[in-house]
Amino acid sequence: MSTTHDRLCAILLKDFKVDAAALTPEVALESLGIDSLGTVELLWNVEEVFRIKLPAEPVRLLTLGDVVRYIDSLLALQDDGAAGGTLAPAA
Repeated sequence: MSTTHDRLCAILLKDFKVDAAALTPEVALESLGIDSLGTVELLWNVEEVFRIKLPAEPVRLLTLGDVVRYIDSLLALQDDGAAGGTLAPAA
């Protein structure tokens, strides 16, 4: 099973044609050529690939690691919701 980081990198490689060697958790999205509009596009793709619904509230995502942690938090909330927990926006 691939990790969130691996799946996110696959999206970035396919849709944004970034350098695979640059895809470390610390890399700034901006340094990959992904501006605020690109981040929105990325998050649409994340919704589709990860089969999650992103909250409407904007979240500050500056690095690849930020996006991975955000996705993981949403996946955990989704799993908790499926198990009868309460869904709340990620912090």
